[in-house]
Amino acid sequence: MAAKKSSFDLDQFLATRTEAVNAALDKFLPSEKTKPATIHKAMRYSLFAGGKRMRPAVLLAAAAACGGTEAAAMPLACAVECIHTYSLIHDDLPAMDNDDFRRGKPTNHKVFGDGIAVLAGDALLTQAFEIAAQAKGWPRYSHKDLILEIAQASGSLQLVAGQVADLEGEGKKLSVAELRYIHERKTSALLCCSVRLGGMSANCTPAQLAALTDFGYHVGLAFQVIDDILDVTQTSEQLGKTAGKDVAVQKATYPAIVGLEKSRKIATQLTDKAFAALDIFKGKAVALEALAEFLLKRDK
Repeated sequence: MAAKKSSFDLDQFLATRTEAVNAALDKFLPSEKTKPATIHKAMRYSLFAGGKRMRPAVLLAAAAACGGTEAAAMPLACAVECIHTYSLIHDDLPAMDNDDFRRGKPTNHKVFGDGIAVLAGDALLTQAFEIAAQAKGWPRYSHKDLILEIAQASGSLQLVAGQVADLEGEGKKLSVAELRYIHERKTSALLCCSVRLGGMSANCTPAQLAALTDFGYHVGLAFQVIDDILDVTQTSEQLGKTAGKDVAVQKATYPAIVGLEKSRKIATQLTDKAFAALDIFKGKAVALEALAEFLLKRDK
């Protein structure tokens, strides 16, 4: 895929948005000293463990593409990050993916124990809705629309469905269609929700929302395909989490089903479709374009 010619500084964009999101999250969450302190320490441990805040970043970038403001979008950006972090805490549990490291640090249950880790995830999921409720709502998109968007993306038909199918697929030979079902829900759903919420926070038009949905769906799938590739090709130190876990538990992945080279081609095709979806913005979606390209190049 040809690189997009742009003077856009993605590193600066991610750094400044990460700083802004972290500051906002710090204000939204109870302090570590708030009783019961253990749960708030556990919530903050995973929430502030690092990472590029990719979902808030695409949400804020989508808002910018539609002419919105960062201030209006920030509660929604923080809400999706809380949901993402909760899902990671639960995914890492011994009963699920059983991971020891996340973002280069011991996973939540390794530090606080299984019980507190479960509760920390529960609390972050609930916190997400409390934060989202503080968004102001817009003429085309009411509070009801915002809450429904988040609930549907994170519920038993999407995010949770993906994890269920992922668990049930371990050790089985899945088809590409079955694997796509998992990726659509486990990863793409929340990324797609993020870009949609960004557009909503800018009171975007129906056509813009449709384009953002198309973009988010394809980038979300590409993101997970590349995650599958990285698990095979990178070390634990490079990943910041345990490498080779997918192979060890015989988890279905794109490289396992179609091979590495075809997996890379699929990721490129998905990202190309995402770029095409942004044509409607006529050059105003440079941040989203840069983010999509960054996601595709994570394996290089």
